[in-house]
Amino acid sequence: MNVSRDSRPASAASSGELPAPTASPPQGAVPAGVRSVRLTELRGAGVRPRPLDARALAALAANPGCRRRALLDGAGVDKAALARALGAPAAYGQSQFAIMRGHAFEARVKADGGTELLRLLHERLAPGTEPPAPDAVATPDLSAAGPEGRAARTALALREATAAGGWALLDHPMLAVEVAGSPAYVEPDAVVVHPDGSWTVVEIKSFPMIDGSADAAKVGAAARQAAVYVLALEPVAGHVGARTGRTVRVRDRALLVCPKDFSNLPTAAVVDVRKQLATTRRQLARLTRVEEIAAGLPAETTFDLRLADDGKTATRPAEELVQAVEAVDAAYAPECLAACELAFHCRTRSRQQGAVEALGRGVRGELGGLRTVEEVLAAAAEPAAPPGEPEGVEGPDDPAVLALRRAAALRAEALAGAGAAVPPPRTEEPGCH
Repeated sequence: MNVSRDSRPASAASSGELPAPTASPPQGAVPAGVRSVRLTELRGAGVRPRPLDARALAALAANPGCRRRALLDGAGVDKAALARALGAPAAYGQSQFAIMRGHAFEARVKADGGTELLRLLHERLAPGTEPPAPDAVATPDLSAAGPEGRAARTALALREATAAGGWALLDHPMLAVEVAGSPAYVEPDAVVVHPDGSWTVVEIKSFPMIDGSADAAKVGAAARQAAVYVLALEPVAGHVGARTGRTVRVRDRALLVCPKDFSNLPTAAVVDVRKQLATTRRQLARLTRVEEIAAGLPAETTFDLRLADDGKTATRPAEELVQAVEAVDAAYAPECLAACELAFHCRTRSRQQGAVEALGRGVRGELGGLRTVEEVLAAAAEPAAPPGEPEGVEGPDDPAVLALRRAAALRAEALAGAGAAVPPPRTEEPGCH
C-alpha cells in the first residue's frame, strides 16, 4: 500500500466528476491554511512532506496513544532521517530484491487486463455465477494530476462502473482517508467492481501460500491494510449510491493473491477483515488531531534537520533535535521496534526513565498505577501479610502491590531453599555391571 499526503486545498472537480469525499471539519477546528503553515514549520521550510506507507499507517492505528508519532506522521516528517540524526537509526527495512520480486509478481497477476486476477476472484467470491468475459471487464484510466486529482478520478470511475452494472478492474486507485485530522491518500493494489454493485479490495503480496495457507503474521498485516482500504472506500460508496440510485456496498472480505507454493503462479484466498475494520476505525478515531498536539508545543519547536547541500547530512545539533522530540509525549512499547523508525530512540529514553512501558503493554496493564521500575521494586520490598491475616489491612489494598509482595516473598523463599546444602553423591553404591 502506498500512502501520500498533500496539504494543498482541494481544487474543484470538472463538470461531471465526483469529488473525493472528505470529512467536514469539526466546530472549532484549525483552518486548513493555518494547519498547513504550522505543519510546514514543524517539518522545515522547503522540506517536502514524507508520504506514509503501509507499515506506518498500520502502526499508527495500532498505537493511537502515541502523540509523537501522530504529529510526526501528520506533519510529514522523515522519521528515518530524524532517527539517524538522533544517533538511533532504525535497523529494518525491505530489501531491494524483495521489492523487485513483488513488482514482478504483481505485473504477472494483472497481465492481459487482469484476466487471471478476475478468474481467481470469481472462483473465490462468486462461484456459480457467470464468469467475467475478458473483453467485458472495464479497466478505466485513473491518471490525473496529484493525489487529490487521482482520488477524484477514482471516485468518478467507481461511479461510472457501478452505474454500468458490469465488471470493472481499477488498477492502483487513489482513495482519501483522514488520519489524525489530516487527509491522507491510500493506494490499494486493485479494487474490483461486481455487476451487483459491490466492491472488493484486492491485496497482492509476494510471500508464498503453501498448501493453501500463508504466514499468519503476514496475512494479518495484509488484512489490516485491506481494512484501511475498505474504510476509505465506504464514504465513496455512499456518494456513488446517492448518485446512481443503486445499492452500493464495500465487501468486508478482501481477496489476497500470493504465489502458489514455491512457484511464481498466483493463487488466492478470501480474508475476512471485519475485525480489523472495526479495530482500525476505532483506533483512528481515537487519534488526537494533529493541530491539537501542535498547539501544545513551544512556538519555536521544529524538526527541521537543516540538511547540507548533499540533501542527506543533518547539520542541526543533536541536542536541539532531542529537545524537540521530547517535547511531544510518546507511548513506547516493544512492538514499536518492528514498526517505527524512532523506536530505538524511544526505547533508550524509556529505559533511562525506568518506565514500565519498556517491559511491554501486558506488564504495564498488570502493574496498575505503578509507572516506574523504582516504584515497582519499592512496592515489592514490603513484606507480604503473615499467613492467616488478611492482606491489605495494614498496607495498601492495591491488587498490583499485593501481588508484587506475594511474588517477592515466594522468590525469597525459593532462593533460600536453593541455598541449602546439596547432598553429596552416593559413592558407596556399586557401579553398573
